[in-house]
Amino acid sequence: MTLISTSDDRPKKATLYYAVDPMCSWCWGFKPTWQVVYNAYASQTTLAVRYVMGGLAPDSDQPMPAEMQQHLQHIWRQIQRTIPGTEFNFDFWSNNIPRRSTYPACRAVLAARSQSVQLEQAMLLAIQEAYYLQAKNPSDYSTLTELAKQIGCDTDQFTQELTSRTIDQQLKSEIHFARELGAMGFPSLILETATGSRHPMNVAYGNPQHILEQIELLNVG
Repeated sequence: MTLISTSDDRPKKATLYYAVDPMCSWCWGFKPTWQVVYNAYASQTTLAVRYVMGGLAPDSDQPMPAEMQQHLQHIWRQIQRTIPGTEFNFDFWSNNIPRRSTYPACRAVLAARSQSVQLEQAMLLAIQEAYYLQAKNPSDYSTLTELAKQIGCDTDQFTQELTSRTIDQQLKSEIHFARELGAMGFPSLILETATGSRHPMNVAYGNPQHILEQIELLNVG
């Protein structure tokens, strides 16, 4: 199983950490920008790119209060105004019983990661598209299992790991590590240089070039 790097087990090369929650709406708005940044370094050996699951909301089987639902719909509209071109399917709010619970989606990304880093990224995107475009509920394990099958995971392994103690402990470790990195909100980007110094990045929505310039400026030598 692939584990995140910690301060006691630092990579020898620089690492860009992306602290994210699959059900974070601002992370969805950041997706096009992040994809450009990721693609710029995906095939390079000078910089490693690592996802860190942030865990916005713990497990819950309680329906989301109406006020919270209205608040999140307001945020979706705010994102559409702030980041033109960002799509949301508001049918989600009438087609589902929303719950404030993002840990299952985070565990799904970790379970996919245990099979390959390619499936890790595919699962993150699949959850985002299911939630924001297809009005499906990633708080439901049935949705996550369906997505695992769609992206080509070994579904038996995925189903076992999704609710395993190992993945649950890994999520707790990643949430702690995100805080250790200084990720106070999501999305967050933190560059750790080869010498171990950490630098929070300015998350520039819609401006990947600005992020790439920050990386090049900090990742000297």
